[in-house]
Amino acid sequence: MFQVYDTQVAKRFTIYNSLFLDLPFDDIYVTGTLLPFLGKACERGYASGKSPREIIDGFFEEMMPGEDEKKRFDFLFEMIQYVERQVVLFDSIEDAAYEKINDISGKGSVKALINRVETDRKKEALIEKLKTFSVRLTLTAHPTQFYPGNVLGIITDLENAIRTDDLENINLLLQQLGKTGFINREQPTPFNEAVSLIWYLENVFYHSIPDIIIRLLNGLGQPLHTWENPAILKVGFWPGGDRDGNPFVTHETTIQVASRLKTWLMRCYYRDLRALKKRLTFKHVEEHIVKAERGIYYSLFEKKEVYASKEDLLAILLEAREALVKYHDGLFLDLLDRFILKVRIFGFHFAHMDLRQDSRKHDGLWEEVFSIQGKEYVGTEEELIDKVMKTKALPSVEHFEEPFHQEMLRSMGTVKYVQKNNGEDGLHRYIISNCQSVLHILEVYQMAKLTLGVKAGNLPLDIVPLFETIDDLKMAPEIMTRLYQMPEYGTHLKSRGKKQSIMLGFSDGTKDGGYLKANWSILVAKEELTRVSRENGVEVVFFDGRGGPVARGGGNLHNFYASLGEKVENSEIQVTIQGQTISSNYGKQVSCTYNFEQLLSAGLENHLYPDAEKNLNEAQRELIEQLADSGYDAYKNLKSHPKFVPYLEHVAPLKFFGMTNIGSRPMKRGGGAGLKFEDLRAIPFVGSWAQMKQNIPGFYGVGSAISALEKEGKMGDLKKLYQDSLFFRTLLSNSMQSLNKCYYPATAYLKDNPEYSEFWQMLFKEFECSVEKLKEVAEMEELLEDNPVSKSSIEIRERIVLPLITIQQYAIQIGLENGAATEILDRLILRTMFGIINATRNAA
Repeated sequence: MFQVYDTQVAKRFTIYNSLFLDLPFDDIYVTGTLLPFLGKACERGYASGKSPREIIDGFFEEMMPGEDEKKRFDFLFEMIQYVERQVVLFDSIEDAAYEKINDISGKGSVKALINRVETDRKKEALIEKLKTFSVRLTLTAHPTQFYPGNVLGIITDLENAIRTDDLENINLLLQQLGKTGFINREQPTPFNEAVSLIWYLENVFYHSIPDIIIRLLNGLGQPLHTWENPAILKVGFWPGGDRDGNPFVTHETTIQVASRLKTWLMRCYYRDLRALKKRLTFKHVEEHIVKAERGIYYSLFEKKEVYASKEDLLAILLEAREALVKYHDGLFLDLLDRFILKVRIFGFHFAHMDLRQDSRKHDGLWEEVFSIQGKEYVGTEEELIDKVMKTKALPSVEHFEEPFHQEMLRSMGTVKYVQKNNGEDGLHRYIISNCQSVLHILEVYQMAKLTLGVKAGNLPLDIVPLFETIDDLKMAPEIMTRLYQMPEYGTHLKSRGKKQSIMLGFSDGTKDGGYLKANWSILVAKEELTRVSRENGVEVVFFDGRGGPVARGGGNLHNFYASLGEKVENSEIQVTIQGQTISSNYGKQVSCTYNFEQLLSAGLENHLYPDAEKNLNEAQRELIEQLADSGYDAYKNLKSHPKFVPYLEHVAPLKFFGMTNIGSRPMKRGGGAGLKFEDLRAIPFVGSWAQMKQNIPGFYGVGSAISALEKEGKMGDLKKLYQDSLFFRTLLSNSMQSLNKCYYPATAYLKDNPEYSEFWQMLFKEFECSVEKLKEVAEMEELLEDNPVSKSSIEIRERIVLPLITIQQYAIQIGLENGAATEILDRLILRTMFGIINATRNAA
């Protein structure tokens, strides 16, 4: 596979990259010619121990002697433009070769799964599991994709041109890219973010999901139109409902987004029905198809709701199917069954929206509820629970003085609207961020019940706690046990099919506890939550809050979900995806199909093929626990360093994430002026370390932990654990990805900085230690040697972006040395961020 990658991607990039020499920017045609010289100057400079400032100044002295400061800065901005477009070209070449560099029909595919179960005589067991199993990918409102829509359109065309080696068109498209702005002039609204993600629903998921399910069911000999679990694959949707700290999301946004989802789905249905009408022109059949099409037409163009629910539409389609079989021997039945399946999958909702809010906001709401009633909201947790549960009615919205509390109640009220128009599947969950107690769950449960005017057992909403920090993860099993044993909540769960969803936050868990401790704590929490749920007769569903990078729960998800073992409930896989993870892994039908199948088969194989590699024994657990605790100590020591927050605030480009105009969310929770670690959102936190090419959340503590166990004579045990445990192997392999994306020479000048020298040395020492110890445990000569394709992709991307990293550090270095940044330096830092994060594809 590496040879294929080298031919289809690496060599192609070298050839097409030469076209950049002729790209015109601002009428300066020598810029492209000088770019390779700057790249070489960076490589040679760092190899000889030079700082970014020495490299850039030396380049100007050699290649542009005598130019004034303005022309030098203009040139750097032009370099940034070139590199941004090199990243686009490389992305397009890699995407164009997707089928060739990934084994589409190999391990983890539907085809391979069916072949395996037939060989092993487990076909019936797979069919039975599929009746209840599902994978749910939730598209989130956490933007880390810097390309505006018009650029994404060019990228799509460029990829198609590369597939056919259309050199003339490639050249024209690269020129178009050269003259098209890469930056959003205005900050997008939450609705804009939703519209951007609905594009993927319409153009990718609408086609890929039915395709996978049809091949799966056909391969197992199951009928499409009567299959009892059409929602084997589904899409969740956070834009428009995720209110956690985003002041711009309102109840109007929720309604607007829900309406857009339904309208765009109706467009898809309308196109399909028009195509069906061309084929199903037979007596007794055509009239039903025409009727179905007319109903969708009225909904789309005349705003008349002909169908109260998807069942009304399905009834017409099933009549057409019956007539087609009865009178016409099922001619074109496969086309009709495909459309029927789509309606059963997507209903009238297209994607499942979620509401989300921080627990502290609910505390504030209930404080005002009692204040309006002339009472105090104080006491022990049990006393507060008693007060909340005995509340028979909430004050009317206009009685609340706090506008945010009015908005929270109106937002809860949108559940009725969305469920009426899009069906219950359209919005049926409320997620509680920063959940730390039974009270936090019951505050939302009671608010929902009273706002929607329903009694216990009639609430059409799942209440989903999100446990994030290390302490919260530890307390989660006790919290859920107490909740399960409450009679009223038990009644509620019974009405929801005795199923409880629980969300676990990889991003904030890693930010709080470091890489090893967070991942281990989440696995242990899942095991314990599975145990207490089973003991109380509840089926628990885990929803993983993951980002793109390893530091936020990314990396190889297939191996992760295949490694969870029998102690973790495996009824569904639910995971968030965002930013470049959406565009790179699910942005095209071929990549979407491949990655969806990988996740699906991971969960199914975990159930069908339990083995020692997936189940940790007690000795292995003790070893990982010890490793995690040791890594946690190292990470806590780093967090407590007095320069930790100042480094993020004044050295790393943290503050610039709020200036990028890529998303509507603030950089941090809380409105205070000072920077507090606990208020930092995971995207700018992880993204800042990625910009500096230090990737601390993805590895810090790994080297120290392995060293500590090595001193106890346990290196042999760790090596054996790496070979025997898929969970441990995946954990360390993903960390290797973070380390491979580090480049400490770019910030090595900080070792001479009087304020941050000690702190930088601390980071670098752990980096070196982690690289060496991981190679030792994995018994490798170099990191990722078992994955040469991924290794090569990372190396090429890092080489492309090295000039941007150098320019960014050049600006940061000057600012530090001068004691203050200037407007031009800030602009330079901001502009470099776009290319760096796009090149990494999963940097935040």
